[in-house]
Amino acid sequence: MAGSTFWLVVLLGMFGSLLGFILNHFLPLMLLRLNGSPPPKGSFGWPILGQTLAFLKPHPSNSLGAFLQHHCSRYGKVFKSHLFLSPTIVSCDQELNYFILQNEGKLFECSYPKPIHGILGKSSMLVAVADTHKRLRNVAVSLVTITKSKPEFLSDIEATTISILHSWKDKSQVIFCEEARKFTFNVIVKQVLGLTPDEPQTTRILEDFLTFMRGLISLPLYIPGTPYARAVKARRRISSTVKAIIEERRRQAAETSTNSSRSKRSDFLEILMDVDTLSEDEKVSFILDSLLGGYETTSLLINMAVYFLAQSPSALQQLKVEHQNIRRGKQKDEYLNWEDYKKMEFTQNVINEALRCGNVVKFVHRKALKDVKFRDYLIPSGWKVLPVFSAAHLDPSLHASALEFHPWRWEKIQSQDQTCKRFTPFGGGSRCCPGSELGKLEVAIFLHHLVQNFRWRTEDDDQPIAFPYVEFQRGLPLHLEHCPIN
Repeated sequence: MAGSTFWLVVLLGMFGSLLGFILNHFLPLMLLRLNGSPPPKGSFGWPILGQTLAFLKPHPSNSLGAFLQHHCSRYGKVFKSHLFLSPTIVSCDQELNYFILQNEGKLFECSYPKPIHGILGKSSMLVAVADTHKRLRNVAVSLVTITKSKPEFLSDIEATTISILHSWKDKSQVIFCEEARKFTFNVIVKQVLGLTPDEPQTTRILEDFLTFMRGLISLPLYIPGTPYARAVKARRRISSTVKAIIEERRRQAAETSTNSSRSKRSDFLEILMDVDTLSEDEKVSFILDSLLGGYETTSLLINMAVYFLAQSPSALQQLKVEHQNIRRGKQKDEYLNWEDYKKMEFTQNVINEALRCGNVVKFVHRKALKDVKFRDYLIPSGWKVLPVFSAAHLDPSLHASALEFHPWRWEKIQSQDQTCKRFTPFGGGSRCCPGSELGKLEVAIFLHHLVQNFRWRTEDDDQPIAFPYVEFQRGLPLHLEHCPIN
């Protein structure tokens, strides 16, 4: 009898899974055929898995990859598929991508796979939607504005840059991805938590953060010992560490509240502690989001700039001249200021071109909130929508010689409206990355000192690969020659 009950439960479970698959996979198509409105052309691939594995197949990040190339040539720039367990519209069309980004919260909303929520937490700005996201983003914009106004902001970044490059003085080779991550982590942990690299809490947070990052890009299996499970635990430990820092700050504030001469810290956390619109968990998630954005994406951008500059001697030479001219106007050990940064025009071209060619963020996850008519086809309500940014970045009809690293192309672009349609490295609309300018500033200051102190070359067999996250398989080894300019 017990055996019969067991098999009955198994059969019911299989039936439930099959029914769920049918409802998820075929019901939307049947409803579409009933109302006569077709979705874009395309194919769904294998049952349940769909075409996810083919879509995620690694490829050079300065290319579309075989999946998108094949589907675009067969179905056009907008096609249907079945990805991440959902019927999906994939857009490689700049006009549709722009339309999706500009209609966030109206026609579309952020819709990352559930396992991402499990690691980032429900209060993360990266997965929050509607009013919650708006509230978190307003805080982020305020923090960025306050940070940029701090006198020590630029000097902290520059001091960290000088420290990293000084450690290379007697080296002939470095694994640059590791050095870039060390640089961006030291910068962001100082800005966000006021911690220096030699403090025990910094080391503890970095160890947990590395575990967190490995799980974020792993197979989402919550089984003890897997990278995903370790990442969830690492996030809890980071949260506990941040909460302990908050409690210590409050204790110190209470002890010195009668001391009128007490100077408050000027990091993100100090400002966050006085924000009444965020809960305690939201503040902790905000800190984690800030670390994630300031650490991984900025370090990848530095990697891209250094990699592509090594392939373009003429761009590197013009960049070096720009920074030599800026340095000539400074005293020997004088730090950079905002006026110096504004003079880095070619540097901005290099950064933009590294973003366009390298595609740090290839696509984002959205979901249609209602049936959306675009051109002569329908995007069905409830379907996942993936705007592919790299498609516009590498489109030869939008960018001449699109596969070539050519920073000078940005000198000719006049229309801001056209730029934001064909160049979306930080997203767009209400979810555009609020810290993008701070990241570009870090890269500019790092390059200022790098090009004046070192020559470097890369190895031919190492290049940025999209998994779809981007990494250099060998860590981008740089062969160095120390050549400081007096």
